[in-house]
Amino acid sequence: MTSSSHSDSFAIDRRKFLTRSAGVASLIGLGHSVPGWARGSHSGTLARKGSDVLSGEHLTMTVADASFATGSRHGPAVTVNGTLPGPLLRLREGQNLVVDLENNSSMGTSIHWHGLLVPFLMDGVPGVTMAAVEPGERFRYSFPIRQAGTYWWHAHTLQEPMGHYGPIIIDPADADPHPVDRDYVVMLSDWSPMDPHTLMKKLKVGEAPFNYQKTTAIDDYPLSGADRRMWARMRMMPTDIADVSAPLYSYLLNGHGPEDGLEFAFNPGERVRLRFINGSAMTFFNVRIPGLPMTVIAADGQNVRPVEVDEFQIGNAETYDVIIEPSGADAFAIVAEAMDRSGMGLAMLTRHTGARAAVPPLRDPPLLTMADMGMNHGEMDHGSSGGTMDHSAMDHSAMDHGATQHTPSAAGPAPMNMGSMSMRDTSLLPSSVKVGPGIDMVSMNPVDRMGDPGIGLNDVGHRVLNYRQLVSAKMHSDMRQPTRMKEIHLTGNMERYMWSFDGKKFSAVTDDPIRFAFNERVRVKLVNDTMMAHPIHLHGHFFELVNDAPQGHQPLKHTVIVQPGGSAQFDLTANEPGDWAFHCHLMYHMHSGMFQIVTVRPLQGGDE
Repeated sequence: MTSSSHSDSFAIDRRKFLTRSAGVASLIGLGHSVPGWARGSHSGTLARKGSDVLSGEHLTMTVADASFATGSRHGPAVTVNGTLPGPLLRLREGQNLVVDLENNSSMGTSIHWHGLLVPFLMDGVPGVTMAAVEPGERFRYSFPIRQAGTYWWHAHTLQEPMGHYGPIIIDPADADPHPVDRDYVVMLSDWSPMDPHTLMKKLKVGEAPFNYQKTTAIDDYPLSGADRRMWARMRMMPTDIADVSAPLYSYLLNGHGPEDGLEFAFNPGERVRLRFINGSAMTFFNVRIPGLPMTVIAADGQNVRPVEVDEFQIGNAETYDVIIEPSGADAFAIVAEAMDRSGMGLAMLTRHTGARAAVPPLRDPPLLTMADMGMNHGEMDHGSSGGTMDHSAMDHSAMDHGATQHTPSAAGPAPMNMGSMSMRDTSLLPSSVKVGPGIDMVSMNPVDRMGDPGIGLNDVGHRVLNYRQLVSAKMHSDMRQPTRMKEIHLTGNMERYMWSFDGKKFSAVTDDPIRFAFNERVRVKLVNDTMMAHPIHLHGHFFELVNDAPQGHQPLKHTVIVQPGGSAQFDLTANEPGDWAFHCHLMYHMHSGMFQIVTVRPLQGGDE
């Protein structure tokens, strides 16, 4: 299947296509057969750390089994062109791109061009837009480059957490508005010697098997007895920040662990651009350079008005470009601390080889709050006032946000009352949400948390980025008001490791996708009924955050973090026809069911 066939080749039955492609199994990550490395027989060349650079209009990318070592850890990996991360694609806005993907590995593969506007049959999602590229096979991607900025590519299978990912820089066709003396990619990721199939199984059969920061009878967390009893009654933990963390993961910057001594050179007085990309499977990072402010100039590849900060949280699949001007010291530490503060990735900005700055110690682990339980009664829900939408202009007959309530289902979790409060009151859910064992929490008051800097960063004593500070550098071309609202609930059962949208796990071919009309303007409200932050990614589109930015200057993003117990909204112009993946970018949440298909119809050029 090539780009030349995309205009008329989707007039096929979706169920037949997905069944014969075996793509659903690849999407869910289990496959029809377990690859050799998962059976203990994996072997391969040791991966080289870092990325080579590929540029031009016709590229070849070769996937292979490998091994990887950092610090004291050694285990299986997947490389593209022999490196981890894979190659940096340096492209130019307006060019055409052809990529031949060759699979020399032991399992099916693909490439998703994260954040790039491509024809939907080039999007690289097995089971949705293509069949997986099986061992020994080749697939050709072909599409024009329609944008500029910082992006990345990755497999849409369980090869991704093993190293099948890499950065993309697209230079603008016109002059760059932010000229610099040096330009570096800083790709953040996590890697484990445990293969993803085993890791997934452990998450399913044991509650929080990789959380070594649980509360105990002898811990020193600043929790009162009343606090501990409250959490115990809810059968929840205030330390449930990350499903997988440093006991299992090594945190990498450009494929280098903290012990590997990665360096970025600078001269005093230079302007240096750092392009941060979170290519991790399961880790939110808190990024800072102690002693050095950072000016954020782009988010998810799109230019924003400059914002000077000292730290920012970057969720899975997000990108931030910053400019720094290091001076006054021979070295500065680039610190990427995991959100649960169990470990960090590390590199050095250096005036000369071997120069080192002091590395700050890990901060105390954060604790979840009442707001993370959806009990923040001190803020107004920005659901209708967080933007500038004229509700009188909306077609209320088309609104499908599910304002009706229903009583708890016998199949669902029993309410857990705390005085007048309940964390499992399913009557608060709209009728569009399927109540059952896949839901173990309901947010009581899911307020807009667009101004939240991220878990653990509210009181760090310095400037931390939040979404409300992001303002698009240029005005949007589509200024229409949305005509309807679509509400989607992020749901899960943390003990059973079940994740879903609207209580419905995506584990087979869906006959009920999220439907948008071509060129429709719609407001999407994401309500997080869980106590974990979720980075939600929509393929094929950019959307405008409803963040109180000036009209026409809302920031464009392809991935948005929805804070625990809260909500987030975005406005979307559904102008990319086809079928698009929509999912949580926490790898094992997606593969456990927090995935859906967005379909935009009709296709351009007439009927399907």
